[in-house]
Amino acid sequence: MIYLFALLLSFSLALYTTPVMREAALRFGIVDRPDGVLKDHAAPVAYLGGLAVYLSFLITLALVFEFNLQVIAILLAGTIIIILGLVDDFGFLTPGIKLFGQLIAVWVLIKGGLHIHWVFLPTTYGVPVIAYILSAFWLVGVTNAFNIIDIMDGLASTVGAVACLMFFGVAYLNGYHVIAAMTIALAGSLMGFLRYNRNPAQIFLGDTGAMFIGMMLGSLAMIGGYTRQNHVGILAPVLILGVPIFDTFLVMALRWMKGQPAMWGSPDHYALRLRKMGLSVNAIVAISGAVTLALGLLSFFLMRLSDVGGMILCGAVGLVGLGVAIWVGRVKMPDKSRVAEVERPR
Repeated sequence: MIYLFALLLSFSLALYTTPVMREAALRFGIVDRPDGVLKDHAAPVAYLGGLAVYLSFLITLALVFEFNLQVIAILLAGTIIIILGLVDDFGFLTPGIKLFGQLIAVWVLIKGGLHIHWVFLPTTYGVPVIAYILSAFWLVGVTNAFNIIDIMDGLASTVGAVACLMFFGVAYLNGYHVIAAMTIALAGSLMGFLRYNRNPAQIFLGDTGAMFIGMMLGSLAMIGGYTRQNHVGILAPVLILGVPIFDTFLVMALRWMKGQPAMWGSPDHYALRLRKMGLSVNAIVAISGAVTLALGLLSFFLMRLSDVGGMILCGAVGLVGLGVAIWVGRVKMPDKSRVAEVERPR
């Protein structure tokens, strides 16, 4: 019952705070304006949606659950990301400054004991340096993957909400009650926000919200007891977050093939390619949510297979992903590029 209450509370808070943030963003001109290059929405759309998600999530945890060291570390890292995203939404941060801020948030998590714990990784003078480096790559990667996928109304928030529910299921079944509480609270916040973010969006997540979702899911994904029955279970979080990870690698590969910098914006995302093929925004968002759900259910199956069975399953998923990447990669897209990561077609 406490989880259901947290879900309903965070959902209700997001329903209330999101229009408040939208009004504030419009009043102070904190909006995403069309530029005729990658941003082709009809009119300026309010930012600060990420702040509404953050406040709903934080208030729910404060009212319902006790804080321990790990919770405080996660919330502090999330706050750093929120501040970083707000500065970027107000103006512009270079990729280097963004990365530096993200690494500070990662270090906060590591200081709080949140990092990859694989017993087979070597240590240096008792310090798990390799684990720290892998954790940093994972957290920064997932954080930016959600920023990259936030290119269509409701896409990042839908994928994030479904992924939260999958991580909640894993944590609940394995007895990680604190992680279950945080994932269900974040899921409720995103579902409430979706009321205003679905197509046509009245408010955007902005870098604030997209990076916050990525950092929260990346950190919560590192705790869950995935390897109780096999070692391949460590790949379960990769499956659950398969959609943003797939889009990140697809975009990087296509830009590399065209000789463009990886951080430059371009219409290479799978969602924009599906849109060019004639699918509607709502259909693409629904498909992305359904794929995230399917991959999440496969992750439950993965954790209960033998090592060999798990490797076969992951190999099959990888081959399907490669086939989809080749398929959508053949779609001819207009030659638009610039330093940006947002394009929300109507």
